[in-house]
Amino acid sequence: MFQRAPIRHCKNCGSAVAYRIPDDGDTRERAVCPNCDTIHYENPLNVVGTIPVLDDRVLLCKRNIEPRWGKWTLPAGFMELEETVAQGAARETTEEAGANFRMGDLFAVMSVMRVGQVHLFYRAELLDDRFDPGHETIEARLFHEEEIPWDDIAFRTVREALRLYFEDRRSGNFGRIHTVDIT
Repeated sequence: MFQRAPIRHCKNCGSAVAYRIPDDGDTRERAVCPNCDTIHYENPLNVVGTIPVLDDRVLLCKRNIEPRWGKWTLPAGFMELEETVAQGAARETTEEAGANFRMGDLFAVMSVMRVGQVHLFYRAELLDDRFDPGHETIEARLFHEEEIPWDDIAFRTVREALRLYFEDRRSGNFGRIHTVDIT
């Protein structure tokens, strides 16, 4: 079960909050301000990214940040306010890989309950093999399926997205969105 640091103070008035089931018909315990009655909801964070492909090769980025420094990942990161899911995935691909690409369709939605996150991956078509990685990336490189450094993949969701991508590519079936629960 996911555990995060509890909310201690109201973001509106600064009073200490109390955890209880709100009186509005809610069924979950929430951080409720006894002073201004604000209910503070704690929701999952969205991680957005792409599976960038050129011909039969996939682009991976070697991480220059923790967690998992030096491990390989797809270009992805936390969605920002005031952007759509697709805009966030495109921004992360530009920031981490410096790639020229065309966004494709949503490919996978992965619920990662133990860390309170939802990971969303889009397919992306690379327009060339030139990359200009940002400061979060040591190296951006294309891999054929048999070259993927599976033991050095940073995150389980990335490993699963790659597995599903190659499975769909072999079958020629990219018409569905994968939904995966990662425990």
